Amino acid sequence: MYIPAADRTHSVTEYYFSQKLREIEQMRKAGTDVINLGIGSPDLAPSEKTIEALMSSSIDPKNHGYQSYKGIPELRAAFSKWYARHFGVTLDPEGEILPLMGSKEGIMHITMAFVNPGDKVLIPDPGYPTYGSATALLGGNIKAYPLTEENDWLPDLELLEKKGLEGVKLMWVNYPHMPTGAKASPEFFRKLVEFGMRNQILICNDNPYSFILNEQKLSLLSAPGARTVCLELNSLSKSQNMAGWRIGMLAGQEDYIQAVLKVKSNMDSGMFRPLQLAAAEALAAPAGWYDEINRLYAERQQVAREIMELIGCTVRPGQAGMFLWGRVPETLSNAEELSDRLLYRAGVFITPGIVFGANGCSHIRISLCSTVETLHEAKKRIQELLNK
Repeated sequence: MYIPAADRTHSVTEYYFSQKLREIEQMRKAGTDVINLGIGSPDLAPSEKTIEALMSSSIDPKNHGYQSYKGIPELRAAFSKWYARHFGVTLDPEGEILPLMGSKEGIMHITMAFVNPGDKVLIPDPGYPTYGSATALLGGNIKAYPLTEENDWLPDLELLEKKGLEGVKLMWVNYPHMPTGAKASPEFFRKLVEFGMRNQILICNDNPYSFILNEQKLSLLSAPGARTVCLELNSLSKSQNMAGWRIGMLAGQEDYIQAVLKVKSNMDSGMFRPLQLAAAEALAAPAGWYDEINRLYAERQQVAREIMELIGCTVRPGQAGMFLWGRVPETLSNAEELSDRLLYRAGVFITPGIVFGANGCSHIRISLCSTVETLHEAKKRIQELLNK
């Protein structure tokens, strides 16, 4: 006897990396030493003060009860100061900030709060797969919009309007962009806000990569009029090396925040207080802490670039974030062919771009979340494969 799952589960498949990690684990159990350059999970630690704050606050028995659905005041204030210091954006910690258990949670909550069944949602191609899966699970209609190298991986807003936007309620953007590492400009963000206003579309910017290999930190909320049609997600997963801690935030107009809070308060019972206190400490890190992290990422990016060149890929300069995105040689039919060859014959896993949409089919992505030594070992294995 089997009780069938809900129909909505047929609208999505298991997350690609969930499947791939299982395959890699099976290969390792069989004796293959696989180097995983696919996942963007930081291998570095948060600041010492962050860990100390977690440990000291965990000792206090008063900190183990349920917490507010909207986060503790200390964390909201810390997010507000963080945005003011690094993005030049003033946010009211009382009403314009909502701490989250990771920004991935926020993607689902925003979709639940604003998308009715049948509403259309603009999803970047290539882009983070969760935007589409959240839309599909909740009965929205995915309207993929193309990002191309020729247009610097930015959406062609004029073309989108020419093709028609009837029924579109929400648009996901993500700059600095994953997986391409492309960056937006203040001018583009201004045009994006005006696009949202003209077409009555809620624009959501997913912004977790601003602090990695990126000199100009930008928030969509810094554009004139942005609060009327925009929300922004951010996260400590990448910028503070706290991926497993699951701490993110949503920022925007109070009415929008309240709509999301209405959903969120029915989904969880607040975040562990010591985690929030530690996050507040992490957000207070000085500029020098970020500089040291970026020094390490820059070294890793250079080796990743050498790997790309070794396998004949071309790489655009100036990429931000913790990945390197490259176009595979024209002699290959698609990037999956290259990815599988490296995994099964060299024991090195590199993500094929098709995971992020059809426009990624001719690209691959290397994660910078491994040591320089590990990246050099991967390069060595690939060179040995090519020499055979």
